[in-house]
Amino acid sequence: MKNSDILNIASQLVNNDRNDQHGDMTTNHINIAKLWSAYKGVEFTAHEVAVMMALLKIARTKIGKVNPDDYVDACGYLGIAGEIASE
Repeated sequence: MKNSDILNIASQLVNNDRNDQHGDMTTNHINIAKLWSAYKGVEFTAHEVAVMMALLKIARTKIGKVNPDDYVDACGYLGIAGEIASE
């Protein structure tokens, strides 16, 4: 898979499919941050959630078979993190 394919798929998923299914990405990540904060007793931000989700996808590349979705999803989460950071 070419890097442009990975980035294009990630863009489509973040801007179309997943946004339709999960709602506004910033609101979704704020909700996740609140739940993680309550669970861990440590304050998380929506930006941190998106970055940590990208790290989860990156961690998955270390074992098992190559899964293009891990790379696509990591790019998507970093795109979300960048957008949240710039809001």
